[in-house]
Amino acid sequence: MIKEIIKQTDVKMHKAVEHVRNELIRIRTGKATTNLLDGVKVDYYGTLTPIAQIGNLSTPDIHTITVQVWDKSAIPLVEKAILNANLGLNPQNDGNLVRIPIPALNEERRKDLVKLIKKYGEDGKIAVRNVRRDEIERLKKAEKDEHFSEDDRKHAETEIQKLTDKHIKEIDILMQQKEKEIMEV
Repeated sequence: MIKEIIKQTDVKMHKAVEHVRNELIRIRTGKATTNLLDGVKVDYYGTLTPIAQIGNLSTPDIHTITVQVWDKSAIPLVEKAILNANLGLNPQNDGNLVRIPIPALNEERRKDLVKLIKKYGEDGKIAVRNVRRDEIERLKKAEKDEHFSEDDRKHAETEIQKLTDKHIKEIDILMQQKEKEIMEV
């Protein structure tokens, strides 16, 4: 029972870390990456379709993303979807493909993005701590129901705290990496 609770705790905390990682990937750093368009959905024949399923995404240089759309009639739809995604990007259509220039970040925007990174990181840490709290409560309840010893419960709480520390450190590392990437000029 205790091992199962610890295992589930690790899985839940890992999901919180992955959520932070996914949020940080979406933050624009001034460098072109196709990940910026991951959340963009195109209204293609009445169905919201991920942009990667409508054409080939590529980064020909560090400041440009291109979308080679398979169906030329969908080019205006792709442009509209990128504009509506509120990513601060202005797609340009040349009739065959959509070019998306990635503007360089100014100092003020960099600082705003660092604040956003810290917010996402803090939200992730809170989620990890909430998992810890919930699982420790579950341990205390299980101690009464399953009749295992207080020492076993305390040992399990120590293990959960170690997991908490490990996952919070992972979030800190992700935040530091993204902050460094953004502050690079």
